[in-house]
Amino acid sequence: MMKTVPVQDALGMVLCHDVTQIIPGQFKGPAFRKGHIVQPEDIPRLLDMGKERLFVWETGHGLVHENDAAQRIATAAAGRGIILTDPKEGRVNLIAAHDGLLKINTEALEAVNSVDQVVLSTLHSHQRVAKGKTLAGTRVIPLVIDEQHVKAVETICQRRRPLLEVKPFRGLKTGIVTTGSEVYHGRIQDRFGPVVRRKVEDLGCEYLGQVYVSDQIDRVVQAILGFIHEGAQLVTVTGGMSVDPDDVTPAAIRATGARVVTYGAPVLPGAMFMLAYLGEVPVMGLPGCVMYHHTSIFDMVLPRILAGEEMTRKDFVKLAHGGLCVQCERCRYPDCGFGKSA
Repeated sequence: MMKTVPVQDALGMVLCHDVTQIIPGQFKGPAFRKGHIVQPEDIPRLLDMGKERLFVWETGHGLVHENDAAQRIATAAAGRGIILTDPKEGRVNLIAAHDGLLKINTEALEAVNSVDQVVLSTLHSHQRVAKGKTLAGTRVIPLVIDEQHVKAVETICQRRRPLLEVKPFRGLKTGIVTTGSEVYHGRIQDRFGPVVRRKVEDLGCEYLGQVYVSDQIDRVVQAILGFIHEGAQLVTVTGGMSVDPDDVTPAAIRATGARVVTYGAPVLPGAMFMLAYLGEVPVMGLPGCVMYHHTSIFDMVLPRILAGEEMTRKDFVKLAHGGLCVQCERCRYPDCGFGKSA
């Protein structure tokens, strides 16, 4: 499929090499890059440069140029919340159109990359991403590729759509219940509330307020139900999450009638985390690590809840892979391995 042809016959064909132009004292460099498709206006310029023959790939006969192939693959893979860059040197990037939760169908991703001469690489799934962030890139290996390979990718993406999407965050009305007799009686200052408030507001939630209660099950139950009566769509309960006799938060959450998804998670920091649902309202029991650590299980779970996911016990089991935070001196989350289980 590679051949040399007269310049006048190269229209619509793909250059297999850079074509260098030299203007003494002014310029020396590629006038046309490898992979360029020869256009009508290129012919006079090439002849003026002294080029009479070109080394080209001939498109057609079921072949697709690398730029067109990358464009088709990216289009097939992209779901909601994704925009595409223009092809550049055979590559197309997939970009977040808005803030949200990145979701990737990893089985479909593996199937796509099992197609010969196709490359589609992504970030990890289930992470918070900001508008404009590069999420994936795709290209093919040769300058031109058999169209059947491209069609195979398109079929995979159609059957398992979407391969890649960004789910927007819902701004939930959020109430904070803080337990602990020492805080309730003013013996120590609460440090939980400001951290939780900052994190939920940073993701667009409406802060309804914070209620302090002593370590009594009925008081905690009343506080949780009170927020829900006020219209809370998310309730966080801070403190009292260990197994000490006076730590009553898990029992109180159960006593509301909520359905418990998990008490305990294979994540460090965050092992004593609790998630339950009272009707459709998520109720989170937050362990002390949320207050002390820059990043914890709360940062892994909150974006998924706000993206509309109802997490299951199996989802929490999967968090074990990548569930260890190494507590870097300078936290880079979410641009690190913490919480990046597939």
